[in-house]
Amino acid sequence: MIKVGDLLARKGDPLQLELLTADVGLDREIKSPEASSPGLVLAGYTARFVGTDRIHILGETEITYLTSLDAKARRKSVETFLSYALPCVIITKAQEAPDELLAVAREKGIPIIRTRLKTAEFYRRLKPFLDDAFAPRTTVHGSLADVFGVGLLFRGRSGIGKSECVLDLVERGHRLVADDVVHVTRQGNDVLIGRGHEISRHYMEIRGVGLIDINALFGIRSVRQQKRIEVVVQLEDWDNSREYDRTGLDLQETELLDVALPLVTVPLNPGKNLTVICEVVAMNHLLRYSGVDSAHAFNERLIRRMREKGELQHYLEEDYE
Repeated sequence: MIKVGDLLARKGDPLQLELLTADVGLDREIKSPEASSPGLVLAGYTARFVGTDRIHILGETEITYLTSLDAKARRKSVETFLSYALPCVIITKAQEAPDELLAVAREKGIPIIRTRLKTAEFYRRLKPFLDDAFAPRTTVHGSLADVFGVGLLFRGRSGIGKSECVLDLVERGHRLVADDVVHVTRQGNDVLIGRGHEISRHYMEIRGVGLIDINALFGIRSVRQQKRIEVVVQLEDWDNSREYDRTGLDLQETELLDVALPLVTVPLNPGKNLTVICEVVAMNHLLRYSGVDSAHAFNERLIRRMREKGELQHYLEEDYE
C-alpha cells in the first residue's frame, strides 16, 4: 500500500496534480491498485458501492452532475459519497471543485486533488504507477546482466564468481543491471523485472580490487536501469559425484515470485570459459524463443538416422540373392 502523500511526492509533476485541501489526509493509505469513479453513489444509490480502498476519480460527467444540483441536494450527494473512508478523490480536466465537496472533504479528512489531464489520459498514466506500487516484489542475492538482449540472473554462493563473470561480460560489450542485490518485481502474471538498489546501482564489488563504477569505467552503454529476467544461471562448484546435464533435452526450471524461469546450472572448474558459456546460454534462449531447439533437433536427427540404419540392416538381412 502507499500513502496519498507518496503519490503526490512521486507523481505530482508527471500527473500534474494539485492539492485543493491543503495538508488534509495525506497519510491516508491507498490499498488497491484500482481506480474508479463513484458512479451512481452521487445519485444516492449505494447498495453496490465498493472500492473504499482505492482512488476515486471525478470526471466531467460527475462534476457536471454535481453542478446541476441545487446547493442542498449537492451537499447531500457529496456527504453520501464522502461518508465512506476513501483514500482520496481526484478531479480531472482542471475542473472547479464544488464548494460543498471541498467543505465536506475537509470535515472528513479526505484529500481532494485536481489534475489538468483528461480523464482517459489520467487513467492511462496512473495505472502503471499503481501496478508497480502494488506489484509482488522480493530481493535476491545475485547479479543481473543484459546479454544479447536476454536478462541473465546469476546466482550462486558468495565468492563463486558472479560479479567477475558479469564484469567480463561488460568488457565484451554487454550491460550490467545490478550486482550483489537485485530487486525483483512481478508485472502481470509472468514478467519479472530486475533492478539494482538506488544507492549501489551500477557499482560492483570485485574481491581484491574493491568497489568499481561500471558507468564511469565503461560508459553509459555498459549499464541499464532495469531488465526483464528471462534465464537464471546457477553457478556451482564442480562435484565429481554429480551427473550434469549434457544434452539439454530435460529443461530445468526454477520459480521466483510464482513465475517459472528456465534454469541453467553451470558447474565451475579451472580453465572453463564461463563468459562464452553465458553468451551461448543467452543465444540459445533466443534460438528456443524463435522456435529452434538444438537439443531436440539433434535428438530427432539421431533417431531418424538410427531408424534408417535399422531399415537398411533389415533389407540386407532379407536379401537372399
